[in-house]
Amino acid sequence: MKPNRPLIVILCTVALDAVGIGLIMPVLPGLLRDLVHSNDVTAHYGILLALYALMQFACAPVLGALSDRFGRRPVLLVSLSGAAIDYAIMATAPFLWVLYIGRIVAGITGATGAVAGAYIADITDGDERARYFGFMSACFGFGMVAGPVLGGLMSSFSPHAPFFAAAALNGLNFLMGIFLLPESHKGERRPLRREALNPLASFRWVRGMTVIAALMAVFFIMQLVGQAPATLWVIFGEDRFHWDTSLIGISLAAFGILHSLAQAMITGPVTTRLGERRALMLGMIADGAGYILLALATRGWMAFPIMVLLASGGIGMPALQAVLSRQVDEERQGQLQGSLAALTSLTSIVGPLLFTAIYAASITTWNGWAWIAGAALYLLCLPALRRGFWSGVGQRADR
Repeated sequence: MKPNRPLIVILCTVALDAVGIGLIMPVLPGLLRDLVHSNDVTAHYGILLALYALMQFACAPVLGALSDRFGRRPVLLVSLSGAAIDYAIMATAPFLWVLYIGRIVAGITGATGAVAGAYIADITDGDERARYFGFMSACFGFGMVAGPVLGGLMSSFSPHAPFFAAAALNGLNFLMGIFLLPESHKGERRPLRREALNPLASFRWVRGMTVIAALMAVFFIMQLVGQAPATLWVIFGEDRFHWDTSLIGISLAAFGILHSLAQAMITGPVTTRLGERRALMLGMIADGAGYILLALATRGWMAFPIMVLLASGGIGMPALQAVLSRQVDEERQGQLQGSLAALTSLTSIVGPLLFTAIYAASITTWNGWAWIAGAALYLLCLPALRRGFWSGVGQRADR
């Protein structure tokens, strides 16, 4: 089937939504500096990141269930309008509590990607569905690369400019949805069920499956470690290397591009040659080494070659996901992916609080300890890997 207007609109919506998210990444700490004492910036930054993730974790199942009950279009429009209002509030926030309210609203309405995915599933089938899900991921990745660069450049005019731009983008998305996007969910509407509203319900099926539980523990730790750069990159770059927002935006985009290239060009050949178990171990070693080198870096230019090592560390997660997917039956694949998505959301709550707490506690002595802590967390994977790989998984994982 040729691309039709609703598909093009929904893909543009995903791309513009990601650009809006990326726009504010380089400038949020700077906005906080206008509202709180400099010693408190790191703590509030971590809390704001965690608060956004917490609201997404709690509310995404609710919005998903609402889209099943009332349709994709109204939920998507409410999310986009809420995000536009949120960014406008944050741009003009005169007090810290207003910024907190803004992040709560952003988290509640931050289900655009999930509803967009449901929309694509409604109007595609078979191989075409997989292809458009790939396009959706590519559009989101493009937005997350372009957004930080634009946000960094716009902040040279005003730290509030990226927030106004993000509000405008979501407003444009809203108008596109109003005039160009028909409802896709035209079948029988599912009634709201209490089970569907519980974000923790996706873990119940794992009870008694010790090998899968062990590998999911490794997944949680790896995703938690992955929150270190997402949390620390901006404030560490400002404090250690004295980067301005433009350079921070460029560095975030460079990291995103390198990570995407590593996923696309390195993961497959390395996993094929070494097997999933060794690829997983190699990814953790590369990532941990990158964190240690970043902690020791004394010049801003050093961070860029270290990015190559960090991006190479990304080969570990796809290898682990492949191992996990092979341990469950076909009918449980959806449950597995839902559980992994929920674990990822949980790490987005815990990670910012953990790493900003370590960073704030050590900033007056040496601000590299948070990176060392991230590398050290990989050691916690070893007992779980022993239970997972040496309980019958290892032989199958290296096929």
